[in-house]
Amino acid sequence: MDRLIEKKKWTPKKIILLAGTVVGVLLLSLLLSTFGKSRLNVEGERMIIAEVKYSTFHEFIPVTGIVQPVSTIYLDLQEGGRVDELYAEDGAVLKKGDPILRLTNTDLELSLITQETSVYNLLTQMQIAQNNARQNTIAKLNQVVDVENELIEAKRVYDLNKKLYATNVIAEQDFKQSENRYNYVVEKQKMVKEIMQQDSIASVQQLAQAEQSYKGAQNGLTLMRRKFADLTVRAPVDGQLTSLFAEIGQSKNKGERIGQVDVLSGFKVRVDIDEHYINRIYTGLEGQYRQGDSIYTLVIKKVYTQVSGGRFAVDMFFEGKVPAGIRRGQSLQIRIALSDETEALIIPRGGFYQQTGGNWIFKLSKDGRKAYRIPIRIGRQNPDHYEVLEGLEAGDKVVVNSYENYGDIQELVIK
Repeated sequence: MDRLIEKKKWTPKKIILLAGTVVGVLLLSLLLSTFGKSRLNVEGERMIIAEVKYSTFHEFIPVTGIVQPVSTIYLDLQEGGRVDELYAEDGAVLKKGDPILRLTNTDLELSLITQETSVYNLLTQMQIAQNNARQNTIAKLNQVVDVENELIEAKRVYDLNKKLYATNVIAEQDFKQSENRYNYVVEKQKMVKEIMQQDSIASVQQLAQAEQSYKGAQNGLTLMRRKFADLTVRAPVDGQLTSLFAEIGQSKNKGERIGQVDVLSGFKVRVDIDEHYINRIYTGLEGQYRQGDSIYTLVIKKVYTQVSGGRFAVDMFFEGKVPAGIRRGQSLQIRIALSDETEALIIPRGGFYQQTGGNWIFKLSKDGRKAYRIPIRIGRQNPDHYEVLEGLEAGDKVVVNSYENYGDIQELVIK
């Protein structure tokens, strides 16, 4: 009778095969753990290591400004002509009204003489008209007096004859004659008065027109004299004459710019800023300029929103004290504050940002022998620091030098 033989589950062969498999997996895991992270040996002396810390953070941008006068008045010629005389040189400090140069313009001189002659003629005509009006008025008044006297006499004769005729002393013909005479003089008086009134109105109108013509010509003469006076160019304000383009004998056209006068009562600083910041720049924003141990505050008073060459301009004025010895055309290095001072987690600026864009950084291990690549998030920045929003804590140490030679290395071994 056959006997059933139980089959063995764990034969020596199976055990050896299983053990080999486990060892292979372990070796593969070890190799992957060893070579999965790329390493690079670096010398610590060539690295810039910084500590992450909480500190005061002030967001600002460095800009360059050019000192300019607080105001500039341009000298544009009101009248053209030939430069006949120079009274001041480029760079001279002038008071308002000081002469700068004198032009000659024969056409304008002839026009002035013609206008003066016209005014004098109109004045003479007006005086003649006034004299004629007075004489005419006197003559008319004499006529009125004569007529009134004639009317009195006619009325006396008429009243007398009326009584005599009523008593049959005189004939009817004599009475009618005196009556007609009286009525005629009454009408004559009315007519003389009406004529006198009309002549008076006409005389008034004539004199008014003559006076208006004279005043118009006189105003024209005043304007012409002012134009003639403009041939002498004078300083419009107290200031310094700059950029004078005029030589004796030169011919200048009306409206031509011959120079400018800079007001010396103060200075402004014209600053060009990258258009990237145009939405964050506004009037009232402050900046600082350092000269030696002193810090001076400037305030933006005007923003020019027109962008040219990727930049826009602002005008800044000193708030309070002004640096001694400041002069036109001087360059100033200014820091414009974009935010107030706040407490933030910060790291120093470094070359790493060019390769990482602020998305990751090498963080040192506790013993300082290695540095591992970790993700971070950068917020605000200024010329000195970056604000860290995520990925680091105060006290961490990071590598901030350039990563140009690190490639895709995941781990740095510091020697």
